[in-house]
Parts: sequence; C-alpha cells; structure tokens
Amino acid sequence: MKLIVKVFPEITIKSPPVRKKFIRQLGKNIRTVLRELDADIVVGGVWDNLEVETRLTDPKVLQGIRERLSCMPGIANFLQVAEYLLGDLDDVVAKCKLHYADLLPGKMFSVRCKRAGRHDFSSMDVEKYVGSKLRMQCGAAGIELKKPDLVVRMEIRDQRLFVVHDQHQGMGGYPLGALEQTLVLMSGGFDSTVAAYQIMRRGLMAHFCFFNLGGRAHELGVMEVAHFIWKKYGSSQRVLFVSVPFEEVLGEILQKVDNSHMGVVLKRMMLRAASAVADRLEIDVLVTGEAISQVASQTLPNLSLIDAATDKLVLRPLVATHKQDIVDLATEIGTADFARHMPEYCGVISVNPKTNAKRNRVEYEEKQFDMAILEQALERAKLVSIDRVIDDLSRNVDIEEVSQALAGQVILDIRHPDAQEDQPLQVPGVEIQTLPFYALNSRFKALDDTRQYLLYCDKGVMSRLHAHHLLSEGHANVRVYRPS
Repeated sequence: MKLIVKVFPEITIKSPPVRKKFIRQLGKNIRTVLRELDADIVVGGVWDNLEVETRLTDPKVLQGIRERLSCMPGIANFLQVAEYLLGDLDDVVAKCKLHYADLLPGKMFSVRCKRAGRHDFSSMDVEKYVGSKLRMQCGAAGIELKKPDLVVRMEIRDQRLFVVHDQHQGMGGYPLGALEQTLVLMSGGFDSTVAAYQIMRRGLMAHFCFFNLGGRAHELGVMEVAHFIWKKYGSSQRVLFVSVPFEEVLGEILQKVDNSHMGVVLKRMMLRAASAVADRLEIDVLVTGEAISQVASQTLPNLSLIDAATDKLVLRPLVATHKQDIVDLATEIGTADFARHMPEYCGVISVNPKTNAKRNRVEYEEKQFDMAILEQALERAKLVSIDRVIDDLSRNVDIEEVSQALAGQVILDIRHPDAQEDQPLQVPGVEIQTLPFYALNSRFKALDDTRQYLLYCDKGVMSRLHAHHLLSEGHANVRVYRPS
C-alpha cells in the first residue's frame, strides 16, 4: 500500500527553513507511530508531500495505518494510490482503466489531475484526453464537472504517475514536536480533555497534570482518559503524567477559607502547584479547559485573579466555546464517554460562590491557608511516562485470575467499544456482557450481586485494576478472566 500524505496548508506558507523543519518532524512522527505496525515502513519526504509505503497486506494492519495517520497532527489528508512509471497519455488512460473501468458504467464523471515537473502537456490536457477516452471505452453516462457521480483522480510528479484510489481526512494542525511543550491541567471531564486535544492538534506537546481530589478511582479514571488521548493523537512523543495528591489541600480550604471564595482559592492553589511542576520540567506554559462564565470561578474577574497566582502563561483553548460545542467535540474525538463517568470535584465545594471576587479578599483568605500543606502535596507528586502509566498503576495489585469460565459465571468485556467491535469475545457456553472500563465503576452496582463476574481485557492490566477497585468497594463477586 502506498500513501501520499498532504501536509496542513498553513505549513506550506511558512518560510523555507520552518517548512523544512515541520515536514521533517512530521516524517519522524509518522515513522515512530507506524513502526509498531510495520517495522520496515518507508517514509520519504518532498517539499509539500510525504510518501508512506508498506509491503504488508494484512487488511487489519493497513486499516491500522490509515487510522493512525488520520489522527496525527500535521496531516491535512492522505491519498491511497497506485504508482506507475509515466508513459504517454494513452498509457495514462490504460492505467486509469485498471482502477476505474468497473466503476464508470452509467456514471457521470470528471477527471482531475495534479502535475509537478516538466512535461509537454498540461494538467488540463491530461484531464480532457483521459476523460474523453474513458467516456468512450468504459460505458460512462457522460462528463459532469460540477457535481459528478465519480471523480477519476491522479497525480503526475516528474516521471511518476499516481492513480488515486481513495482520500482520507487528517486532523490538520502542526506536527507534534515542532513547537513548544505545555502542561495541561487534566480533570478528565469534557473541558480538559478537549483542551488537551486542541493544544495537541496545534502541534504543542501536552504533558498532563492531575490534582487528585477523589482517591484511587478518580486517579484511575483520569489516567485512563489521558492515556487514551495520548495514544490516539500524540503517541509520536513521550510525555509525562503527573499526579498531585490534593485531598489535604482541599481539606485545608474547606476548613480555613470562606465558602464563597473556595472555588477561586482552589484554582489558584492548582495553578501554584502546576507552576512548580512546570518549573521542574522546564515548561513555560500551562493549559486549562476553562471557558468564560461556564461556572462561577470562570468569570473574567475571577479568571484574572486566578492567573495572578502564577507568572506562567496560561492558555485556555476553549475560552469562548459553548458547552454543547465542547461536548460535541469530545464525542467526536472519543473522550465523551470517559467524561460522562468522571466525577467533577472542583465545582462542588462552594454553595454561593463569588462571581466577582476581589484581590484583597482572596489574599486575606489565603493567609489563613497553611502553605506547608501545598508543599507537602508537591513533594508527594508522582511523575510517570504516559506510555507506562496504566502498567505502573497496576503494580502490586494482587487479584485472583482464572483461565476458564464456568457455567453460570458472566464475563464482562471491559475493553473500549472499538476493540469489542473489531474483535468480539466468544466463549461457548458462557454469558458475555460488554461494559466499557470507563463506565464500570458507576454501573457495576446495578448488576446482579448474586452472580460471579469475570473482568476481561486484552492484556489483563485494566481488568486487574478495576477488579481491585471493585473488591475494595466491597464487591466480592469479581475475578479476572485471563484465557490461556
């Protein structure tokens, strides 16, 4: 399979050195992400395109390559093509017939040709000649330039002809690694996950910083969604997941700070902590998912007060975005289901929150706060590479595993719905139910507590983690299913 990758249009208007840097970085990212599927993947670069070629023919591998490219920042679209040496125009017609002859009968069609190099014909000459021949030789209904039923597409580059099979949409943006690094404050909800996606789409590397207010279950949920975002959109770069235990900080706020100012003070404490983490990682920019006036702490006066707690630049990609638009984008990128089952702790601590807090009052309230507690939280912060975050979390988790399911037991397939659809689990004689891992904790209590449930996932890591949590919550009817 051969693919021609078209770069994001904004890259093509950069100065030659910047353009070269961006395209070189994109090529490196493609190799990194696709090497897992094909160790011998070939990626070549030219001024405005990259060519990707694999000798593998397994349909699942080829589909995996297409899916990964479609989720890679920096790619506008990519074409699946057949490559030939360029002959005369009659030879071009013959090559097009190999791919389109069976599709043309009875269709109104057009021919589109892009050309680069020196030739004794123009792109329009090719379109006219090939179109007339295909119409006569393939039983087409006619030629329609404005709204054709079918478009015969090709590209001619010097002495090479590419006949286009299909075009796949990319996510646009700049290549990861070509721009600066950021630290994204990640709660796991709709806003922070979409903000992280927007930052990554713009080519900025996103490390994740989580303030744990809800114990192990909250931490696990945010780790899962952060890992999902990185794996799908940013796996060309290695980034960090930082977990800061913030329960004691929240407890101090609840005891010492006036109720109406708790939200603003909590956000300021988070920015202070995030700034300290960013200093440690030599990062100059923080990212949040806040939008204007979505909640009381996000009014313009309050955002200004919150920003005053740090000297770092604070980016808010969603600042003027409506909530429904955020939810819609979360659904599109795959984080909505995670967010729907993620508790939102930051927004529940103030009963009558101030929407126009004053600096002197906030500073007075913070004087009651013991800053040593914030320092202790930072000392206990955990930093782990995002590609190892789930594996590290599952260490020292001792859960009973079974290799065979018995009649009467229920296997709970907790994999992501995409994996469940691509590779359905089948165990003869045993009931199988699907319940994605991100919904497991909230929905398990509704299941029949008289039955034995065996959690299943591909590697056994997620199933062990969730089984451990359910057991700690008092559900004794949980095991892990690991077929031999």
